[in-house]
Amino acid sequence: MSSSRLRHARTTGAVLAAGALLGAATAATAAPASAAPAAPAPPPPAADCSAAYRIQQKLDGGTVWRMCWRYSTDSGLILDKVTYQPPGEPAPIRVLNSAKLAQIHVPYDDGNAEYDDLTGAGFGWGLQGLKPGECPGGTLTSVKIPDVGRVNGLCTTTRARGHAYRMAADSPGRVWQAQGKDLLVYTVNKVGWYEYISEWRFSSDGTISANVGATGSLSPVDYNATDGRGWPIGKGARDYATSHAHNVFWKLDFGLDGSSKGRVEQYDSTVTPPARDGSPTVKTTRTVVTKELAGDAKSMRWWRVVSQSGKNKDGHPRSYEIVPGHTNTYAGRPFTRHDVYFTQARACEQFASNNILNCGRNAPTSVDKWVNGETLTHPSVWVNIGFHHIARDEDQQPMPVHWQGFQLAPRDVTAMNPLTPADLAGRNGAPNTGS
Repeated sequence: MSSSRLRHARTTGAVLAAGALLGAATAATAAPASAAPAAPAPPPPAADCSAAYRIQQKLDGGTVWRMCWRYSTDSGLILDKVTYQPPGEPAPIRVLNSAKLAQIHVPYDDGNAEYDDLTGAGFGWGLQGLKPGECPGGTLTSVKIPDVGRVNGLCTTTRARGHAYRMAADSPGRVWQAQGKDLLVYTVNKVGWYEYISEWRFSSDGTISANVGATGSLSPVDYNATDGRGWPIGKGARDYATSHAHNVFWKLDFGLDGSSKGRVEQYDSTVTPPARDGSPTVKTTRTVVTKELAGDAKSMRWWRVVSQSGKNKDGHPRSYEIVPGHTNTYAGRPFTRHDVYFTQARACEQFASNNILNCGRNAPTSVDKWVNGETLTHPSVWVNIGFHHIARDEDQQPMPVHWQGFQLAPRDVTAMNPLTPADLAGRNGAPNTGS
């Protein structure tokens, strides 16, 4: 892959130079690939965006997701002003001010190549045109790429996800269950031989999932791992594909209930071995994160971002919990050694490594160095999910998609499950078990 990436960067060299200076968001027009039946949608909030940049979807159960989109030749797809309106809520609830990829860092095991795919290898210019069959039941939107032209590269669609819930009644024969659908928003960007599917998934229960799937092809110029840092591909032991890592970063700027102010909390649970004839005990402690933090995921540890202005109908502050997916933490660089970072939001700090924006003379260019003790009042959240790719015979040709990502889970955003059926709406809190 190494030579191919360099060739790709050279062929778009003039464009890359312009993009590094401009970081331009591009215009778009929507053109349906195949019509998706939908009921008339309610009007968006006043402070939204024009129709060309608006995504709005009502899901089964009545949940409505709204957001704006834009496209950057550095970051690729960016989602802004993401709101969630579950059934029973009179107005949309702002969740995120902005959400985007913040870097795909690709170091090779032999130390001979290392790439920052977003800011160093032309990720944004590699937006791929999608066929209607790649956006089943959805809408393809045309994206204008500077010096490239229009690309039908943005898909918005819905997809079944199985059970949203299931609960059997105490009396035989009665079951409450619902099958759910998600809103999917995604693009495909080609960098060298790899193609990255950047997917955002929005569920009817308020969950947001961010995933990147790597597919495409193993680079034919990287079958050179004769030093034992690769895997034999093809017949016998002749071609060894060099192993490497994909360290994917996302940047999230929360706007819970319309405010960029937020409180970050860390929770840790400790298990105490059982005393004689007893059972183990578990104690959970909360730590309010008041200063910038580089955090490490551990067993029974989690974080949430808490609204400073909004509460649910039970009087509990709304929040979203960060749920990292499976990760291989890469120790080779300081900025990849931690799973989450909480930094004070700054407009110039946009990429987890090789940050190309000007933060001032001699300013650091990676997220680890931005954690320097500032007080957190307007936190930016950075999530790092790593994958160590040791190739296999099945990776050719083409390569099956391998996914890495995380979720944002609503915690006390609503007083009950937002999809609770009407005949269970009175069961909030301790159940009535009788006398």
